[in-house]
Amino acid sequence: MGIAKYTEDDIKSLEWREHIRTRPGMYIGKLGDGSAFDDGIYVLLKEVMDNSIDEFMMGAGKKIDVALQDGAVTIRDYGRGIPLGKVVDVVSKMNTGGKYDSEAFKKSIGLNGVGTKAVNALSISFKVTAYRDGQSKSAEFEKGQLTKESKLVKSNEPNGTFVEFRPDDTIFKKYHFVHEYVDRMLWNYAFLNTGLTLTLNGQTYRSDNGLRDLLEKNISGETLYPVMHLKGEDIEIAMTHSNEHFSEEYYSYVNGQYTTQGGTHLAAYREAVVKTVREFFKKEFDPTDIRKSIIAAISIKVQEPVFESQTKTKLGSNEVVPGGQSIRAFVGEFIKEQLDNYLHKNPDVAQIILQKIQTNERERKDLAGIQKLARERAKKASLHNRKLRDCRVHLDENKNARRLETTLFICEGDSASGSITKTRDVNTQAVFSLKGKPLNCFGLGKKVVYENEEFNLLQAALNIEEGLDDLRYNNVVIATDADVDGMHIRLLLLTFFLQFFPDLVKNGHVYILQTPLFRVRNKKETAYCYSEEERRAAIAKLGPKPEITRFKGLGEISPDEFKHFIGKDIRLEPVLIDQRASIQELLGYYMGKNTPERQEFIIDNLRVEKDLEEQLAK
Repeated sequence: MGIAKYTEDDIKSLEWREHIRTRPGMYIGKLGDGSAFDDGIYVLLKEVMDNSIDEFMMGAGKKIDVALQDGAVTIRDYGRGIPLGKVVDVVSKMNTGGKYDSEAFKKSIGLNGVGTKAVNALSISFKVTAYRDGQSKSAEFEKGQLTKESKLVKSNEPNGTFVEFRPDDTIFKKYHFVHEYVDRMLWNYAFLNTGLTLTLNGQTYRSDNGLRDLLEKNISGETLYPVMHLKGEDIEIAMTHSNEHFSEEYYSYVNGQYTTQGGTHLAAYREAVVKTVREFFKKEFDPTDIRKSIIAAISIKVQEPVFESQTKTKLGSNEVVPGGQSIRAFVGEFIKEQLDNYLHKNPDVAQIILQKIQTNERERKDLAGIQKLARERAKKASLHNRKLRDCRVHLDENKNARRLETTLFICEGDSASGSITKTRDVNTQAVFSLKGKPLNCFGLGKKVVYENEEFNLLQAALNIEEGLDDLRYNNVVIATDADVDGMHIRLLLLTFFLQFFPDLVKNGHVYILQTPLFRVRNKKETAYCYSEEERRAAIAKLGPKPEITRFKGLGEISPDEFKHFIGKDIRLEPVLIDQRASIQELLGYYMGKNTPERQEFIIDNLRVEKDLEEQLAK
């Protein structure tokens, strides 16, 4: 093979907006259509919100108004307002902003002057207006290109900044904002900024108790003791132990940024809790026995945080201030003092924690032998050949950089998994094949995960035995048939995840694959329809007598057709759990003993299926 030419003509220089639009993933992570909480449209919203939050943190403005309508976003804060002479530069000139001056923006989220420029470049329309001391100035853009700039005009508006943008639908194809994701984002801002009032389309978000409110809103089911709330300068922690969870659950933040992948501060917290508890009880408990079932939130403020990517999901720095105390020492000393004091002042809570640790210890020892056998069985089962068709990204040296792209499809039967396997992207998409219906594990202990072959192999494939830190696939997609059996398998899998690994669902990793219910075609055109409404529209478009096929199982869809449904136009329905709902009560309703309410639910849903069949027969 000859060596490709490499000349001066191959060297290109892109202006800022062209570079962002050519490589958007460098600035906002994955794109997506809004189905996932970490899709790009939410990063765009967050980047603008972060600037408004920074104003509040600097003592300027106590209210932020947000509106979502028809795919457009507007955000109005009441901070200091962008200096009027720099309105255009701040949103369109790279390496320009106020965050480089640590006095103007101490402990800010954004430090690189990139966020709003990325929003501007990736929006079909972008408008910014600054109100400052009785004057205002506006600028409008299209795909980052300045189209209109106003002169300074008098204004009666209070100081602050107004931003309106509409994501570019050629980049974020068929995007939509999921209310639950935006709702969660605004609640997080409220919990982390006590005294701040936010509104979303008229709904108000406000917290007076910070992280204690956050935990109490997010905890499902019973806790062993009331939420412990510890506060200091630049650090706040809330924690308790769940009476229902089998794993650890954390919410971690740096300067108000939700660090979903944790980082230095969370690692320091986990270590410090173990050390403090050991010293308090004067016994070398196993760390897993201490932390099992912990639910905690930690927030710290750092003057110049260093994150591992532009999307700021993991803290990498280890200094509170340049040349100052390390984050590990800062968090460790705070926990040692405050947690130790709390346990001494609340001996009843200390006794509950001791009993929980001892229970965890007994359960761990009882499981030890079973776990060892289960791991050996997983190896002997030739996991990567028999049950799992893995993706190549895990062999890539840059696998962490591509983690957000990875997907595992969980299929029922060989025909469905075979179709997906033949058409998937082998680099980022993996397939796990179920054999029959999984066990209903509602009410069973963790022991069943290791004794049941399906669960053991699925747990091993996902690599979630010790939590989500090393989760191998960012998206876990349940791909079952759109019939009664398929719905039952979905429920059984969701029961497994919610019973033993609720964080997988709560952190937005689990989805349902949407595949078409109908194929409507004539000799010239084929339409795939996901609902009865789409079917009627396709019939009207293609003529009175097209061929109509009702897909009842994934195995009926050929590999050539399947490539349309798991490629760039994939439709995923996120599995969302009401934060106020008890997971055990939820599972008890769907998977426990039959009740009149559940029987009525099943009958109503079967009636919908029956009505659909009758309509098709006409």
